[in-house]
Amino acid sequence: MEKTMLTFEKVSAHYGKIQALHDVSLHINQGEIVTLIGANGAGKTTLLGTLCGDPRASSGRVVFDGKDITDWQTAKIMCEAVAIVPEGRRVFSRMTVEENLAMGGFFAERDRFQERIKWVYELFPRLHERRIQRAGTMSGGEQQMLAIGRALMSQPRLLLLDEPSLGLAPIIIQQIFDTIEQLREQGMTIFLVEQNANQALKLADRGYVLENGHVVLSDTGDALLANEAVRSAYLGG
Repeated sequence: MEKTMLTFEKVSAHYGKIQALHDVSLHINQGEIVTLIGANGAGKTTLLGTLCGDPRASSGRVVFDGKDITDWQTAKIMCEAVAIVPEGRRVFSRMTVEENLAMGGFFAERDRFQERIKWVYELFPRLHERRIQRAGTMSGGEQQMLAIGRALMSQPRLLLLDEPSLGLAPIIIQQIFDTIEQLREQGMTIFLVEQNANQALKLADRGYVLENGHVVLSDTGDALLANEAVRSAYLGG
């Protein structure tokens, strides 16, 4: 029987007086890649933020691994083996690659630090080559690898990826998605928020379509790829 890792139960959220999410319900099972697609302004990043405690849900419940985390502080949620790779990467530009990775391992078990950093370098050999280089001098693709590696240092059971392909060259995008596939093969649960709907749905076990803060469609990745409305709106016909 599949174990549900994350559930949104009729979650609404506001920015001030503006309602950004409307009774959103979704779930992610352990070991799945689930993607959330939608246009700019649909509420995708807000949904991830609500999962991480900012903004707080104004109604409904967010449940992670059987625990109601709706009102938890962000730091407490991150300590529950959840890690996020934010849109825009947000690496520490003045720090070296290895210092960035060490920051990601802040909440991890100290005695496993070397094991984790070795694993990240195996996933991203480029990071090992550049381990003493300042992050701000790296290319966008290298910074994205670093942002993912930094999140993985915290030993997450649920990895949140917010627009990991944004602004990257096609060859780098493919490398990033190949790594996401590797992580799934190693048993990691992944929630992928992505405008590149074609790539995301090819990779995902299941997907949700968000429009103006509402979930309007959910199905398997393959079924959404074949859906005419999805193809017209997000896949260029």
